[in-house]
Order: sequence, then structure tokens, then C-alpha cells
Amino acid sequence: MVNLPDTLAWLCRIPSPTGEEGPIADAVSVWLEQNAKSARIRRYNNSLVCELGRSGPHIVLAGHLDTVRTLHDGPVRIEGDRLYGCGASDMKAGLALMLAIASHNPCADPLRITLVFYAAEEGPYATNELELVLESDPTLKSADFALCLEPTDNALQLGCAGTLHAQVTIRGKSAHSARPWEGDNAIHKAAVLLTRLASIEPIWKEISGLRFAQVTNATTISGGRGRNVIPDAIELNVNHRFLPGVSVDEAKLQLESIVSSCGEVRFVDLAPSALPFRDNPLVQLLIDAGVRAVEAKQAWTDVARFATRGIAAANFGPGSQSQAHQRNEWASVSQLEQANSLLRSWLCACSQESTLRL
Repeated sequence: MVNLPDTLAWLCRIPSPTGEEGPIADAVSVWLEQNAKSARIRRYNNSLVCELGRSGPHIVLAGHLDTVRTLHDGPVRIEGDRLYGCGASDMKAGLALMLAIASHNPCADPLRITLVFYAAEEGPYATNELELVLESDPTLKSADFALCLEPTDNALQLGCAGTLHAQVTIRGKSAHSARPWEGDNAIHKAAVLLTRLASIEPIWKEISGLRFAQVTNATTISGGRGRNVIPDAIELNVNHRFLPGVSVDEAKLQLESIVSSCGEVRFVDLAPSALPFRDNPLVQLLIDAGVRAVEAKQAWTDVARFATRGIAAANFGPGSQSQAHQRNEWASVSQLEQANSLLRSWLCACSQESTLRL
């Protein structure tokens, strides 16, 4: 059995910002070759697939190798119950659990488990390498269930909101700021759309007993040519988080309706939503294993990418959601150990395939 804190600290010491995952993919590949002797390992660019076992339900455990760039006031270290390091919560704690499973299958009857360590999750949807892995690896098409080990504070989070980002351009006409009547101020024109966005209340919907919210926000703004020039254009990034069950095309129409005649819309990133799979027997087994809570996933994760391929999926993992992308990010060591125990109990229950109707 691996030492989980040591394994997490080792992972955190390997820098892996999005786009620079090569070194950690190399290191994890070597680790698997040395510690998971019977595993079948395949590599796709900077992503890895590791097959364990051959019988029972086919379970995928998935985690991304990349992190965002964060600031830290000291080296990777443990202070009390906290392990500090870039990506400690999001989501190298989940990766540490995957390596622990690789080194020691918890089931008396070896369960068919596939571990997917993938790159570029923190970037745009289109460049996320999980897509490459799912397209390239034929064994994943037979998966019965996928668990994304994103930080959830050891809660089970079902479904996920979809997300789209749109660049909205509001155009005017430039002029000297001393003679504004000769131009058309794009910044002032943006006030109409900004006021509209500010007035939008969350739209709540209960799905499978869980409450999800649809929200729309301006997240960046840029424009202007100079401090003495009436601006002829301004650009907003508008992020629309839409409800499970709403398609990407429907979400695009929703945003276009909000913007209306205020500006030109160009969609730059589109990611689908996913419905909860609360009635799936493997989900129920995970609930029975003792998760801290059952919640709606009020964010986007790759459960949606699995769901679009007909693979039931959910979110569960150690790590605090509040620590994701934070300065001096940390993960709880005790929470990591609890997640390991719970995950192993669940996998053993899943190995009893005769009790399941998938």
C-alpha cells in the first residue's frame, strides 16, 4: 500500500500547469510501470490509460494531471492536517487515490478498473485531452460507470451544469473625447447589456431531488483606444451556466436572447451539461458506502463528456472545493485517508456484479 500523503506531496512537487503536462505524465507512467505490475498502460500524447482487472462492472476512475498556475509562499509541505502544494486539492489528491488503487486492487475478485490520467482539463473544452483518450482508446467504450475524482470535500456530486463562453462585441464610433457628439461611445452603450445582466436572477430547477441554478454573468471587459478617444468597440466575455438537460444549442439561443440587439455574439467555448444518474445502482452503492453528502454539481466537470457517450458518471473526491485555484492551496490529509477508505469499500461492493442491473 502506498503512503497517501507522501504520494500526494510527490505529485505536487512536479509542476504541471496546463500545456506543460509532459513531465508529470512521464513520472506517473514510470510509477505505474514500477508499482502496478499487472497493469496494461497506454499513452495518448500527455494522457495515460491504465487497465486493472478483467471481470465485473467496468469502472473508470478519471483525474486530470494539469493545474492552474497559483502562488505559494513556501515549498510543498505538511503542517498539521494540511498538505500545501499547487494542485493539492484540484486535483492531485484524487490522482493520489488513483495511484493507491493501481498499486493495490482492493477487491478479492479483481474488478475491471480503468484509470485515466489526462491533460488539459483546466483549458478550453475543445483541447481537453480526455476527448482524445475517449476517441482513441477502444476499451473505454465498454465502461459501465465513470467517477471523476474532482474535489468535492468527500461529497457525492451528481450531474453538472453546462457552460458556454461568448465574446460579445458592442460597436460605436470613435471621436475625440473633446467632441463626443461626433462619435458613438461603445462603453456607454454597453450599460444597457450590463444592466440587463446584473438584473438576471438565478433560475433554479430541481432534478432528481437536487437543486441546480442557471446563471449568466459578464466576467471580463476590454475596449477603448486611448484616454482622449471615444471608444468605437468594447468586448465582454459572457459566461452562461445552463441547467442539466438543456442542450448546447438551446443554451446558445438563451444567451443570444439575453444579448438581443445589444451586440454581436461569437461563441468561444461550449461544454454540455449532464443529468444526474441518481438511480444508477453504482451511484446507490457509492451513497451506501458513506459519502459525506449527496449534492448537485453547480459547475462543469467531465462527467458531461462521459454522459454524452452514454456512460453514467458522477463526481467524488477528496480536496476542498474552496481551495481550488487558490494561493497556498492545500488538501486535508485526514480527508484524503477517508476518501481512500470509502472508495475502496465502494469498489469492493461494485465487484459483486450479480447484485447489479446495469
